[in-house]
Amino acid sequence: MERSTEEEHEIVIVGGGICGLATALALHRKGIRSVVLERSDTLRAIGAGIGILANGWRALEQLGVASHLRKTALPIQGSQNVGFGKEIALATGEGEVRCLKRSDLIRTLADALPPGTIHFGRQIVSVKLDSSNSYPILKLLDGSSIVAKLLIGCDGANSVVANFLELKPTKEHGLSLVRGLTNYPTGRPFSHELVRMRRNSILMGIAPIDDKSVYWFVGLQLTREDHAKVSQRPELIRELILPSIDGFPTELVQVIEDSELESISLTHLRYCAPWDLLLKKFRKGAVTVAGDAMHVMGPFLGQGGSAALEDAIVLARCLAHKFVNTVDHLLTSERETAIVLHEVGEAMDQYVKERRMRVMRLSIQTYVIGTLMKPASLLVKFACIIFMVVLFRNPNDHTRYDCGLL
Repeated sequence: MERSTEEEHEIVIVGGGICGLATALALHRKGIRSVVLERSDTLRAIGAGIGILANGWRALEQLGVASHLRKTALPIQGSQNVGFGKEIALATGEGEVRCLKRSDLIRTLADALPPGTIHFGRQIVSVKLDSSNSYPILKLLDGSSIVAKLLIGCDGANSVVANFLELKPTKEHGLSLVRGLTNYPTGRPFSHELVRMRRNSILMGIAPIDDKSVYWFVGLQLTREDHAKVSQRPELIRELILPSIDGFPTELVQVIEDSELESISLTHLRYCAPWDLLLKKFRKGAVTVAGDAMHVMGPFLGQGGSAALEDAIVLARCLAHKFVNTVDHLLTSERETAIVLHEVGEAMDQYVKERRMRVMRLSIQTYVIGTLMKPASLLVKFACIIFMVVLFRNPNDHTRYDCGLL
């Protein structure tokens, strides 16, 4: 059923994932209203689990949800990395590290928002600027339109908002990632540490969440045909990957055999090239992006979720400093509109400036580690090792970052 009326909202966030909900919550904590458009009919938590490193917990503290989330997952006490080689630095990080169920994180962020913030079943298909006032107009799949004063795209690697900003398309990494959860009603049979193993081009890892649940992942190369055949069938995904991990420790293979089918998902990894992050224009008018829509990266540092939480804090802080009182009512005059757009533009530019070098550095480190894991010439591998030695002498340094107060 099509909606015949054109809606108006002051701040619209596209995407009800971790970044979108965190951004809405950060704005709410600063007294700024927003709405979140989520294309699904319910909250989604694809990916089963997610590691949150020390810098991510600093952001969760600012959002006011860290203490609640700590009750859902125990701290990871160390890591084992088998088969990666000394040149590939895979550290757990410094400070607090926990692996959360994505559903716990998503639900906690959503529950902290005012009722009615999340609008489900609202999928946008395009964005354009109003010729009369330069406000963004969103066209939805159901034929309706939404006018916003400010638009934030948190809609992932295939972002409609990023397309509007004419950002370069993300690139395929060459690896697919299968993830899932396994429950042990009588208690998990593993110590509370992260275990990662590599054999040839196959990556595997497990991360305990609490006393009875374990998050696992397998990274492997899949053809497009295989990916298409099994991507929507969890039982087929599991059947596909089990032969590929033949030869891994029996107890790790058993984790996957015992996993919950409904938790299993398959993702084809994509990334933004670090040099693109240096040159991209992440703001046009009153439109910007955050999270994977801005800087999707490989999973080799475990920083995707934590970096998205940082984005939320920094963006809300920048916006609140500039125009917390400006968006409290709809403005009609051309002069008032110009003032709002100028203030919004300055706030977004400050946000982009603050985040650009941070996410570029994360992307470089992730890109270099990912390159070392793939087949490559000796010259390429030597260059990557030099990069690691020169730029990332301490491989844990990325976890020390503090996004600051909200």
